[in-house]
Amino acid sequence: MQDIEIGLVGVGKIVRDQHLPALVESHNFQLVATADPSSRLEDVPGYDSQIAMLEAHPELKAVAICTPTHLRYSQARIALEQGRSVLLEKPPGATLSEVADLVELAERQGCTLFAAWHSRFAPGVAQAREWLRERRIKRVEIDWREDVRVWHPGQAWIWEPAGMGVFDPGINALSIATEILPRAFFLRDARLWVPSNCQAPIAAALTFSDMEGTPIVADFDFRQPSPPIWSIHVETDAGRLSLLQGGRRLEIDGRCLLDAEEREYPGLYARFAELIREGHSDVDLAPLRHVADACLSAWREPTEPFIE
Repeated sequence: MQDIEIGLVGVGKIVRDQHLPALVESHNFQLVATADPSSRLEDVPGYDSQIAMLEAHPELKAVAICTPTHLRYSQARIALEQGRSVLLEKPPGATLSEVADLVELAERQGCTLFAAWHSRFAPGVAQAREWLRERRIKRVEIDWREDVRVWHPGQAWIWEPAGMGVFDPGINALSIATEILPRAFFLRDARLWVPSNCQAPIAAALTFSDMEGTPIVADFDFRQPSPPIWSIHVETDAGRLSLLQGGRRLEIDGRCLLDAEEREYPGLYARFAELIREGHSDVDLAPLRHVADACLSAWREPTEPFIE
């Protein structure tokens, strides 16, 4: 099949760490151009704006929106209005209504829209989902902690309301949980810790349950010294399943079933190519809904100012 010409909107840390390596090895995409007023990639034409990039490259079939969350809606809308398919970095928008509007626009335009929950492509996620399908879930514990200074150095936007604070990584855990658990679950209680000089939380403690009352607890924290902790433990009637290291390692009762190299973004782009060629979209709002519920109903606890 012919390569799909793609442009990147935003050339920040996530692009250099993940998107660019995935595109270099992809057999589906050809990176044609980038748009970022303050950053460029070597040997790739770069433009100060997305509009300039799209005007200069009418051959572009798709764009990946990799900018801070509050910019994604307007940028995705520009691309869709010009008939380009769109990959949205997670979270797909600052609000649920923004993403719902993009879904409607993509359908009218006949374009693919892909909400790219990259953590669902971690090596152990699919196998965990299949193992849990026939088990009775007794309890779920989600522990997602990392050092914001390591993973978001100097990124002030993450402390703004649309930046989501600790929910920026925490939503990855929720994207996995909504993928592997066999029943929908719902927020019951939430506490957020917000630094006095920030508008988004540095830590969160969430309690969920499903229709059968199964307890599901999640702790997110940006104050974790390295190494990070990215784990999900599920107690079942057939043993304890553990997804560790962000889904790279899968254990049952402490016995390792899978310990594989992290290859989330190659899987992400393979899925995007499949959707484009089939003419379909894939926009699951469940993880974002859980964050919206938490922000709407949480008790907010003040903390000391955050200092980078």
